[in-house]
Amino acid sequence: MIETILLTLDATLRVSTPLIFAAFAGMFSERSGVIDISLEGKMLAAAFAAAAVAYTTESAWLGLGAAILVSISLAMLHGVACITFRGNQVVSGVAINILAAGLTMSLGLSWFKQGGQTPLLPDEARFTSIEFPFAEALRDVPVIGGLYSELLSGHNILVYMAFLMVPLAWWILFRTRYGLRLRAVGENPKAVDTAGISVIRLRYSALVFAGVLCGLAGTYISAAHNAQFVRDMTAGQGFIALAALIFGKWRPFPVLGACLLFGLLDAVAVRLQGTELPGIGVIPVQFIEAMPYILTVVLLAGFFGKAVAPKAIGVPYVKER
Repeated sequence: MIETILLTLDATLRVSTPLIFAAFAGMFSERSGVIDISLEGKMLAAAFAAAAVAYTTESAWLGLGAAILVSISLAMLHGVACITFRGNQVVSGVAINILAAGLTMSLGLSWFKQGGQTPLLPDEARFTSIEFPFAEALRDVPVIGGLYSELLSGHNILVYMAFLMVPLAWWILFRTRYGLRLRAVGENPKAVDTAGISVIRLRYSALVFAGVLCGLAGTYISAAHNAQFVRDMTAGQGFIALAALIFGKWRPFPVLGACLLFGLLDAVAVRLQGTELPGIGVIPVQFIEAMPYILTVVLLAGFFGKAVAPKAIGVPYVKER
């Protein structure tokens, strides 16, 4: 039983990592007042860029750099449409999602001739697991050994970065002058502008944060958790991250809890496949695979309390002359 619990929690950490990156990308963006439906598209484009560059150069770090660059470029495209030209933020986000889905497929077919996916990445082109000191020696120690060697050790560097980023993001948002201004822009941009602070510059900077984090999420999906890019491999994780963001009420630690909840549900769903439950029988695989998305709908429907978004979210700011 203890081993099963540890393995499930271990899988939860792995599955939750891209959700954490994407949800915090959305948190920076939406705290500044910009709706970011395009998390899915930025993650997908970043996943393709990371796998393509990592395979070509045999360097996982160059793949990560390319992923971040591509993701920031799409974030800036979203910013130009929504901040500079004051377009509809939801429409812009959906357009970026469609662009990323079509462009990754087309480039994959053109460059690699493998049905839109990249070749398998060698180990040197991936972020592989990091073993902590004495992890193998302590593996057989009851409980503590399992916690150290199975749950804490054996993840790749991006997993550790995701969880270290949570207190860092909290500190930036709630303990720095920049974070105070960013939150103020999402609540009352006119007051921020009156104080002589550029609303446009702050919102663009928030989108840069979002681009970097989506780049990390995409890289994790294709060059760490998996070993290649596959068509539409993000599979709606950007939208699940948005649901976690809303469920966590745009606050760092509740958002982390929501991402872990989704990750736990996904991990349990995988372990339940083919399992026969007393009085129920074998649960259909289709139902198990749909469980995270069902929970997303339930959360977005407001069954777990009302989430109050930043007051200026989705509203383009027009500077008074």
